[in-house]
Amino acid sequence: MKLVFLGPPGAGKGTMAGKLALEKDLVHISTGDIFRAAIRNETELGKKVKGILASGDLVPDELTIALVQERLEQKDTANGYILDGFPRTITQADALSEFANLNGVINFAISDTEVVRRLSGRRVAPASGRIYHIEFDPPKTAGKDDETGEELIIRDDDKEDAIKHRLEVYRSQTQPLIDYYRSRDQLHDLNASPAPDAVYTALLQLLDSL
Repeated sequence: MKLVFLGPPGAGKGTMAGKLALEKDLVHISTGDIFRAAIRNETELGKKVKGILASGDLVPDELTIALVQERLEQKDTANGYILDGFPRTITQADALSEFANLNGVINFAISDTEVVRRLSGRRVAPASGRIYHIEFDPPKTAGKDDETGEELIIRDDDKEDAIKHRLEVYRSQTQPLIDYYRSRDQLHDLNASPAPDAVYTALLQLLDSL
């Protein structure tokens, strides 16, 4: 099974992709993972990416596409994969259609209000990186790490203004992709608002229908 997952930050697509990959023996692939692996393995494409990232520039479509194609040709993808974070542009989507026959594109649909609720409630222990949520997974003592007692912090990108900006960027970048795949009858909307177990059950049911 070959899938693309679309969804805003906080929609839970990474969590769902990891769980599905484990259960169905698929490979969960994000562009970040691809970049890091190519750099670590010192492939020719990896060397190019390293230089671009070191200079602070964005990796161009052409190179990103080549890296994804290189990754999808590896043996561990034989049973299928989930692409998370690719494609990001219509150019990338067009290229992907040339070397991958997708079973479907899953759009994790969730309101901006719910995203803000999920992300703004996160708290992090600076030393260990342990993550809590004031509503869904609170620490034993409010504002304190369970193990060390250190003060928990709100990451800058989890502050409400930052979240709203991230959502605006996501919507502007991704709406053309949603329209692209919907026009090709490849897009399947999944309500990502319920609890994770309910979303995963709905995801499995959706995939069974593909």
